[in-house]
Amino acid sequence: MIHSASGAGLRPQAAYLRGPGPEQRGDGAMPRRILIIEDHQEIADLLVLHLRDLPSEVVSFQDGLAGLAAIESSAFDLVILDLMLPGIGGLEILKRLRSRSNYTPVLVLTSKTAEIDRVIGLELGADDYVTKPFSITELTARVKAIFRRVDALTQQAAEPGGTLRAGALEIDADRRSVMLDGRQVDLTAKEFDLLVFFARNPGRVFTRAQLLDKVWGYSHSGYEHTVNSHINRLRAKIERDPARPEYLLTVWSVGYKFSDTLNPAGRPPSS
Repeated sequence: MIHSASGAGLRPQAAYLRGPGPEQRGDGAMPRRILIIEDHQEIADLLVLHLRDLPSEVVSFQDGLAGLAAIESSAFDLVILDLMLPGIGGLEILKRLRSRSNYTPVLVLTSKTAEIDRVIGLELGADDYVTKPFSITELTARVKAIFRRVDALTQQAAEPGGTLRAGALEIDADRRSVMLDGRQVDLTAKEFDLLVFFARNPGRVFTRAQLLDKVWGYSHSGYEHTVNSHINRLRAKIERDPARPEYLLTVWSVGYKFSDTLNPAGRPPSS
């Protein structure tokens, strides 16, 4: 049952819905907490209805300022964020989220015509996006994929060797930071995840479909261009010459691999 709530600091257009109890999750953990910031009531209600079955506790706001207040006053496992919002826009909310030390996954909702906003959202650190109108089946699959990826990264962070080094690159998986020649490199959330995945598997060749499955958590046909664009952006940030990459190498007709022949100076050894 969806009902209104108007607690301290929260506006009355918030809708709360708690999913099944923790005993109904396969891993025995507490239900996920999902925040939806979407100004179309019908869309928000549809998302709440389906996401509670994950199971999840879902909180929905139709106003950007109210959604931001919820983010600042509580912790969530995922934020589903529309970009066109009253009060404060979704891109500004995303920017403020990514300025915080604690990391919260964000799934952006955009219209098909808002390509520039979608690109900016990815650059600001959105984990994924879905265009309107969307299939609820696909959106739910994307949400599950984000949770699987977060769980896998959490498990990796708990393993020894949280800091990865390759040539002049130093990757701190725990702090989600990258240094190149002693300088900080600013990466989006997905760029970082992709780089960590490659660095943990040097020399191994991956197809675009495999990278989608391992890093994004899904492998839908037609989304391979997403991998290409992220590879290009990563190269622009970590390669001395993106046209002649030393870290992220193309294996023609197959896919990509991370170099396993770099010396500490970050260059291939001399023959």
